[in-house]
Amino acid sequence: MEYLRKDFMSNVSHEFKTPIASIQGFVEIIKDNKLPPEKFNEYTDIIIEETKRLSNLSSNILRMSKLDNQFIQSRPTKFSLDEQLRKTILLFEEQWSSKNLDLDINLEKVSYEGDEELVQQIWINLIGNAIKFSYDNGSIHVSLKQKKQDLVVKIKDEGIGISEESKPRIFEKFYQGDASRSKSGNGLGLPIVKRIVEICNGTISFESKEGLGTCFTVTLPKE
Repeated sequence: MEYLRKDFMSNVSHEFKTPIASIQGFVEIIKDNKLPPEKFNEYTDIIIEETKRLSNLSSNILRMSKLDNQFIQSRPTKFSLDEQLRKTILLFEEQWSSKNLDLDINLEKVSYEGDEELVQQIWINLIGNAIKFSYDNGSIHVSLKQKKQDLVVKIKDEGIGISEESKPRIFEKFYQGDASRSKSGNGLGLPIVKRIVEICNGTISFESKEGLGTCFTVTLPKE
């Protein structure tokens, strides 16, 4: 347990160190008033992106800690799962529009009882990843079906896929796989998804082929 704690702290320190060093470096550069306007704008944009990255990292670490220590109090309500998925897809409209992605949406009308805010984090992470790792002009498929006592959500992209080496580790905290999958991430999204699915007494699985895409399947009990 002590080893795991130290390993976690080491990973956290490393994840914070990189953007902080980047911000510090660019702030020192822009202190030089001789910078041309285009360079000044470029460097300030980088600083803004790195501060967003730090903010996202902080939020995810806090969320993961609460989930691990069961500090999140579930507030179950009955809500439309298909409508929640539609709203989540719309949240990313700017991102999928900019990549000219075709969205194939097939959602059965389904009511679900659970913590609405917590469940939405599942779709935010999975749909966000599907968009992020898709090639331009590709397709994303999102489906929701009722199967006996279960609700099954599939989120499939036709993007870069996951390497065989990375597959056993994608739900590990801070694991980011190869360089192609580590961009703008911090390795906490999928562990958070897995923990929330477990809290909902559900399961998550995936199939992936490098260069062809990935399909995540989330199964939630109806009751």
